[in-house]
Amino acid sequence: MAKTLFKYIWVAYLLCQSCTPVQTQPKYQAHSNIITVEGQAPISKGMPLLARKQALQDAILQASMQSSVNIHSQTTIDQNNPPLDTLSMRSGAAVSSTSVIKEWTADNIYHVIAKVELSADNSCATHYRKRIIATAFPLVKQEQVTGYETQDLPAGVPRELNNILTESGDFFGKNATNINLYPRADLAPETQDQTAYHPSKVMQLATSNGVQFVLSGVIRDLEVESTEYISGSGAWAFAKSLARDVVARRGIGIDIYVHDGLTGALLFQQRYVNDVIGDVWIPATYSVGSERFNSTTTGNKIAKIIAQASTDIRQSLSCYPFATRIIEIKNDKVFIDAGAQEGLNVGDQLVVYSSSGNDLNLDGGFSFVGKDKQPGGILTIRTITPRYAIGSLEGSAHDLGVKIGDWVKSR
Repeated sequence: MAKTLFKYIWVAYLLCQSCTPVQTQPKYQAHSNIITVEGQAPISKGMPLLARKQALQDAILQASMQSSVNIHSQTTIDQNNPPLDTLSMRSGAAVSSTSVIKEWTADNIYHVIAKVELSADNSCATHYRKRIIATAFPLVKQEQVTGYETQDLPAGVPRELNNILTESGDFFGKNATNINLYPRADLAPETQDQTAYHPSKVMQLATSNGVQFVLSGVIRDLEVESTEYISGSGAWAFAKSLARDVVARRGIGIDIYVHDGLTGALLFQQRYVNDVIGDVWIPATYSVGSERFNSTTTGNKIAKIIAQASTDIRQSLSCYPFATRIIEIKNDKVFIDAGAQEGLNVGDQLVVYSSSGNDLNLDGGFSFVGKDKQPGGILTIRTITPRYAIGSLEGSAHDLGVKIGDWVKSR
């Protein structure tokens, strides 16, 4: 009996060894990218709201340092101006959401304990629609598009790209495709218009149209493979030459740029290349974005480039803060050039950057950069209209040095 029992136990043991082990952990483990950190900032000039914003920025910086995210930050401390981490200008911190758990003040220091969620795809959640204006994409070599083909490319490519960006909900687009920023398209993105003590063409265009970004580009290549040099002679070479007019190879190269309209800085630059074989011509009546345009071999590849560029621009600028300008100041009311259509809400708080009055110039004063800007306080939105919003400052605009034309930013 004992031998029989032992045999059964031994067989059961062997069978268990061949079985799949019992899962002691969940089959799928979600990777948590939520970090709880403390941020601090001094309360300067009696402005706790600005200090709170800076403390929250410090918390985001600390969370980023604990993750694998690469960040670029610089903090400047001056006795006359409150510090503000320039992480907000070009943040590598891909923040999905931030919530304050606890906050307090002690010894004139504002403390914030925040829960920061960093996105896995290195892109930030967009809260506001940023304004962008599209300009023409001139051809580097006009002769590469014949008179029998569509002439809509210089205006149509940026127009369609701008439309897709607007449809995404991240941007609010305007079209100025009658404007060419590059008289020498072959030298783009150099604009060739630097004038001493005058803002660049990009900054002028952004200011006059009330936008944050300027979209531009050049069509660098649309060359069809030459039909002039066919190897051999006789009827066969002649037949190949005729066939080349129907079945040909065409290169496609489009450079796309996005500038910051407030500073003139180049934020995005990408070259997209492809080629097509077959009937490479686009009939003259076809416009970019139309079904007929997309049905052509070349038009289809250009449409794919436009779609990819829209995705790249959205991801590249997702962490860039929303910005607009102050358009009017009446007593304690500050009017800004953004409203419900940009996604602003009552209670939102924006950082005001006021001008110090000093012009910034490079190259011995030849290249105008702009006005020196310093954080001047927090603007709290009190009233929203579709086109503009009204807010109030922590102190008077006069005492804080806030003026019409100053910037306000989301962080």
